[in-house]
Amino acid sequence: MTKVMTTITECDVTDCAYNKHNSCHTLAITVGGPEACPSCDTYVVSKETGGIPDTRGGVGACKVASCTHNESLECSASRVTIGWHEGHADCKTFHSR
Repeated sequence: MTKVMTTITECDVTDCAYNKHNSCHTLAITVGGPEACPSCDTYVVSKETGGIPDTRGGVGACKVASCTHNESLECSASRVTIGWHEGHADCKTFHSR
C-alpha cells in the first residue's frame, strides 16, 4: 500500500528557515511535542535559507497520538497548516480524539 504524504498548505511562521512566502519548503516535517501541543519539531531559525525552492513541505511523521489524524504515527489529514501558538510553531490542523 502506498501512502501519500500530507501536504502543508500554509505556514505563517515566517521566521522559520524553511518558510518562503508562507509556504514550507522542506521535504517533510515532524509534528511532536506534548500531547496537547502539536509543535512543528522541524521549525528552526537560521541565517541560512533552508529547504528546496520548488518543493512543498509535507508531514513525514506525527508523534501526537491524541490527534484524530494520527494513524500509526502518520498524518492522515488531507492537508495541514502550521502557525503560531503560545510562542512556538504548531500544527493548526490538530484535532483531539
